[in-house]
Amino acid sequence: MSTSISYISIWKLTLPIIISGVSQNLVTVIDTLFLSRLGNIALGAAGNGALFYFLIVTIGLGISTGAQLLMGNANGAKEYQEIGKIVKQTFYLFIPTSILLFVGLQFLYPYIAESISQSVNIADAAITFVKYRSFGLLFAFINFLFIAFFVATKNTKVLFYASLSIAFTNIILDYGLIFGHFGLPTLNIAGAAIASVISEFIGVIFFVVYCFKKVDFKFYNISFSFHLNWKNIQSILSISTPIVIQNSLTFGSWFVFFSIIEQLGENELAISHVIRSIYMVMMIPLLGFSTAVNTLVSNLIGANQSQYIFILIKRMLVLTLISSAVVVLITTSFGREIILFYELNNQLIEATLHILSIINVVLFFFSVAFILFNALVGTGKTKVSLLIESINITIYLTSAYILVNYFSPNISEVWCVEFIYFGCLAIMSFLYLKYGKWNHSNLSYK
Repeated sequence: MSTSISYISIWKLTLPIIISGVSQNLVTVIDTLFLSRLGNIALGAAGNGALFYFLIVTIGLGISTGAQLLMGNANGAKEYQEIGKIVKQTFYLFIPTSILLFVGLQFLYPYIAESISQSVNIADAAITFVKYRSFGLLFAFINFLFIAFFVATKNTKVLFYASLSIAFTNIILDYGLIFGHFGLPTLNIAGAAIASVISEFIGVIFFVVYCFKKVDFKFYNISFSFHLNWKNIQSILSISTPIVIQNSLTFGSWFVFFSIIEQLGENELAISHVIRSIYMVMMIPLLGFSTAVNTLVSNLIGANQSQYIFILIKRMLVLTLISSAVVVLITTSFGREIILFYELNNQLIEATLHILSIINVVLFFFSVAFILFNALVGTGKTKVSLLIESINITIYLTSAYILVNYFSPNISEVWCVEFIYFGCLAIMSFLYLKYGKWNHSNLSYK
């Protein structure tokens, strides 16, 4: 096979992605830890603001994921010259898209925050966070494009070093700008946003320098001339538009979910954002394997080896479940010690610990569902994945809304809707992979 799917090959491809994910998610954890020292309002506001920001960022993430599928398909078919075309046209898409989204965040988000928030204080602080955070949109999009290129071409080692530079910069600047250390101004919640913007810019610089030193531009047909290729752009948008909508629905569902939780009170919202930061670290290995299965499936299709896709999925599930079991063992053994870092009072610690025990079980459902779902996405059937995600999110949010508004649950019971979401996602993804016509892929890069 031109695309190796042995356990060793999968692990070699995935490990750098996982390590880079550790660095990236470490930033979220450090942000939450620092902001928890400013109080529940700052913690909840930054959490809500970050969720909305990432809801917007998913547009760039979706476009880059579509580009990654096309690049992976071209890589599998050994049509390396097409990869450069896709990189350039995706970059051209990102420039106007990021500008429009930046303007939208600056002028529209204040109205959105004030209309959906139950607390004026949380809304004001969230507006401040997003105002500064939005300056990093273009940098974030460019980083997504670099990541898509290196994952599609199976050169994932660089991701570790790039993520390390981003994480290190963010943590240092977080400490300096939130609290006023190192001679920097004390900016509180705005400092966290500015630190993230600067760190994303550092990531762009790192990738650019690396490419000039290590990447053969001629091999991949990467040039610096400006030329719009509408056929390439159409191919990218055809694959990525359903992914953009799908990702927006996914992150949007989290935003709505936390807005529903806010109805229970500021303490419940603060607890949930602590859980979110821990949850994001717990899912790092899973996200690494899901990214790998995505690109390996597209590579197999490009190499006309789609008969090996189910073997790949089985091996991915084995590795993912083992990794998740290790994560759960750690959080089960040291859950209280982890939560104590967030400086919550005793009552909130107990409630957070109870939710963490639920998440420990959810992670196994998450593992199975996400590998199956991302294998489906990797086939290029993005309209099908969008339909499946839409159905599941509707069930998920409806369940949470009914639970909160009609049954007066505690916060732990609300978090149990995660079982519903991942259970349905796993079943629907499996059924389509088993019986659907995914082998007639619509991946096209020419």
